[in-house]
Amino acid sequence: MARKIDIELTSRRDDGAWTWRAPGAKQPRGLVAGTLLPDAATVGDVLRAEAEFELEGITIVSVSPAEHKERKDEQLIELLGPRRPAEGVSVTYAGGRRRRDERGRSEGDGRARPAAESRRPGGRAAGAPPGTPAEGERPPRRRDPEGAGAGRPRAAGGPERGGRNRERPAARQRGMHPGTTHRNAALAQLRPEQLPVAEQLLRGGIPAVRQAIDEQNGRARAEGRAEIAAEPLLAMAEELLPKMNLATWKDRAVAARTAAPRDLALRDLRSVVASASTVALDDEGRELATALREALNTRLAALRDGWMSRLTAALDEGRVEDALRVSSRPPEPATRVPAELAVRLAEGASAALAPELPAQQWLSLLQAVVDSPVRRTVRPAGLPADADEELLAAARHAAGQVPGLAKLLGLPIPPPPGPRRPAAAGRRP
Repeated sequence: MARKIDIELTSRRDDGAWTWRAPGAKQPRGLVAGTLLPDAATVGDVLRAEAEFELEGITIVSVSPAEHKERKDEQLIELLGPRRPAEGVSVTYAGGRRRRDERGRSEGDGRARPAAESRRPGGRAAGAPPGTPAEGERPPRRRDPEGAGAGRPRAAGGPERGGRNRERPAARQRGMHPGTTHRNAALAQLRPEQLPVAEQLLRGGIPAVRQAIDEQNGRARAEGRAEIAAEPLLAMAEELLPKMNLATWKDRAVAARTAAPRDLALRDLRSVVASASTVALDDEGRELATALREALNTRLAALRDGWMSRLTAALDEGRVEDALRVSSRPPEPATRVPAELAVRLAEGASAALAPELPAQQWLSLLQAVVDSPVRRTVRPAGLPADADEELLAAARHAAGQVPGLAKLLGLPIPPPPGPRRPAAAGRRP
């Protein structure tokens, strides 16, 4: 599909063709046939052209004079309001029909116009004072000069505005919005014939280049033209791929470095740091990777410290179930509970699973033990005195993960569970 662009003529060749560039650019971008240009074309003329962007380069299809006409009405600013020009300001009011508000008044002055509602069915009666509602019309709401809703009781705990008891949504972490500085700089250093290939690489890598070649060859076959050779273009794409990948990574890295820590999700920062090993970094890239790795380690250390403090505080306050649930949600999958805290957690859970505990609380605490990393070292003190068949079935089901339950239920201690295997695709249960 052809796109419209502005071109500037730079020189004329002996064969009648002209070289052109983007207005203000330094280097020419391509050639345009002299038969497409006006007879009075000269070097420096800026023209409007329709161009087709293909992998072989940019082809100019048609040329027309550039449209740079200025209309008189584009330089007028319409002022809506009373006709009171300030001192030192020259004002010319635009003609035409003035707008009216819902009360039939002109916004240019404060005088009331003859009401048209009296001539319509359901309008106000003739001679009715302004502001009288029409038949079947709801009377207009009056605003208190001291503010909307003044004098009315607000809902308890509601915000000041409007008296509605609504909570503000919590602040959410926003994703990265990488710029295009490094990608534009990388494209500016390429030759004109490399630009279409580089743009396809930025869109989708080598598969995008192959798809563009197939689409262009398909159009060539339909139009009866010769097809292009894919091998040279793919070789060029392989050569440009490291540069484009590095430029893309730098844009993401700069966005991650400049974003506030509370606005950047941890997964985005981790993905940028991890992807640094997949690109060929230069000196600037290595500095960015080092800074981002330090920022990631700092955030992970803060999360681990907060997790440890919550776990310790729950154990110190005797909140065993809360401590078990905190231990089951570490900041990273590789994070482990220290040995000292693990012993305290297992002992507290063993003592809490006592016969005096009600059945529902005992089951809730057992579920927290099953989800915790210390489940195999917990030795429950006993089953509830009012244990029913449902509780016993849940205990027998959890005995494979909490071996201490096996002795209480008179079951053989099961072996440790092996690694989980992924379900086979297409296998029916």
